[in-house]
Amino acid sequence: MTQRGWLIAAGLLALLGAMLTLMGRPLTCPCGTVSLWHGVVQSNQNSQQISDWYSFSHIIHGFIFFGLSRWLLPRAPLWHALALAIGIEGVWEILENSPIIIERYREVTMAYGYLGDSVLNSVSDAAFMVLGFLAASRMRWWTTAGIAIAFELFTLFAIRDNLTLNVLMLVSPIEAVKAWQAAG
Repeated sequence: MTQRGWLIAAGLLALLGAMLTLMGRPLTCPCGTVSLWHGVVQSNQNSQQISDWYSFSHIIHGFIFFGLSRWLLPRAPLWHALALAIGIEGVWEILENSPIIIERYREVTMAYGYLGDSVLNSVSDAAFMVLGFLAASRMRWWTTAGIAIAFELFTLFAIRDNLTLNVLMLVSPIEAVKAWQAAG
């Protein structure tokens, strides 16, 4: 990665933070604390701190975006592909924190009482995506796939949720899955 690429990535992450702030998202957890990790899914600090169980999903986003960039834009410089990935992740973070998606999460996923992310958490989520993207750029595809599967299984057993279930429940909710998640 070039110095220019790093500056563009940092600028895009700062732009994401500014846009979320303009949307009225809280900068940090309204609870008044800032933590490196918060591991309780059903709490007022989930999606408010620097990292949480869903950070694993954002690393997988980076794996996916890297793979897609090499497939769709094989000649693009790494920093171009990363800038595009940050843009896509940023659009998701903005959409995820819109009233319609917040309400959808509350209705159909295990995110009962979800109020959206803090700016700190959203920008950290995008930074975890960058970490995943750059890690994937240095690993063989099967190593990346293995780590992604391990993350999915780890979070599935730890919190009864992962990227796969999150997408499934957001797009096409299954009552049995929701009940199973709630029983955990």
